Amino acid sequence: MSPHDAPKPGSPEPGIPEPGTPVHVAMAKWGDRAHWEFDAVVLGHDEHGTWLGMPAGTPHARPGMAFVSDVASVTLVPAAGAWALASFHAPGIWCRTYVDVATPATWDPTGDVPVLRAVDLDLDVVRGEHGRVWVDDEDEFAEHRVTLGYPPEVVTAAQASVEAVLAAVTTRTPPYDDRTATAWLERLSRPADGSAR
Repeated sequence: MSPHDAPKPGSPEPGIPEPGTPVHVAMAKWGDRAHWEFDAVVLGHDEHGTWLGMPAGTPHARPGMAFVSDVASVTLVPAAGAWALASFHAPGIWCRTYVDVATPATWDPTGDVPVLRAVDLDLDVVRGEHGRVWVDDEDEFAEHRVTLGYPPEVVTAAQASVEAVLAAVTTRTPPYDDRTATAWLERLSRPADGSAR
């Protein structure tokens, strides 16, 4: 990796954990229903937002399902106001990029470790291991907007987000290019001795 490719240092907004901080990610479904949860570590910050790292072997769990990740991944927590959380996976599984359309993420500092919270709004933009890009779970979104009563402004924001993310992933616009996420995956693989700062 060249110096040009290395993650650029960034200044986090107040309340965002510093690099090296262990954190917990707690997603929910509308109506405060539990969804996926997992642990991560803050890798750093750049112009795209805050990057979290999860090494291979990280447990993920939701009611009725659990798995241990086969490969390392990084998740981008975008700047305040964005309706998406993007995860980028190392080679070796069925997808490289998986973007959850979700309510803007917030940090909860009241527990033993900071907790990142957001509400998953069903829609996902996926780039598979061979490059195909598609939108997933549109049927689930159509059902839940009725049965769970998504407010009109939430529906509008989710639809706008999926359109924007789909375009960015398809054209590989940063941070959805391979270079950006690869640099953070390489940072995750380094020893925690301060050399990644």
